[in-house]
Amino acid sequence: MAVADKDEHIKYTYKDYLSWANDERWELIDGVPYNMSSSPTRKHQKVVGELFASIHNYLKGKTCEVYSAPFDVRLFAENVSDDDVTNLVQPDIVIVCDPSKLDDKGCKGSPDMIIEVVSPSTLKRDLKEKFYLYEKAGVKEYWIVFPDEKTVLSYYLGEDGKYQRPEVYSEEDNIKVRIFELLEIELKDIFQNKGQDF
Repeated sequence: MAVADKDEHIKYTYKDYLSWANDERWELIDGVPYNMSSSPTRKHQKVVGELFASIHNYLKGKTCEVYSAPFDVRLFAENVSDDDVTNLVQPDIVIVCDPSKLDDKGCKGSPDMIIEVVSPSTLKRDLKEKFYLYEKAGVKEYWIVFPDEKTVLSYYLGEDGKYQRPEVYSEEDNIKVRIFELLEIELKDIFQNKGQDF
């Protein structure tokens, strides 16, 4: 199904999503489809890869698991049929610590942590729509990574169910993954360019 086939007045579900072309990537936010098919830049992929590697290495032998896109996350889906799920996202990195939320289709329910590496085409959605979606879904920790600026905004869910003011990190900083006691990532390793300009 191409972009032109989507009607902005119709609320689509995960059932609809499964019938769309496999060579296109889509997300659903409150039933509204967003095309994710544009290829990410090399810089975007490098930052995602470095973050994924750091987290993956830390989680070896532990209960929590980390996944990178494309990986389907069906939000608000714990007691809902897949046919009725209207929020499906494919974050760049997802950490899930409850094995019961994982199935062959991805994650059904809220992950513990989501990382989005922004690009010009996703900036508004990552900062606005997804911010409120992840907050409402109860995602404990949400990072928004800006590869061009080499900075990270780190949000953590407070006791009131709202994201607290973000902590801002730059390339010179170490960033603490708050859902884990001992994981700290050196951002200079994440944003390094190994002699090549991004």
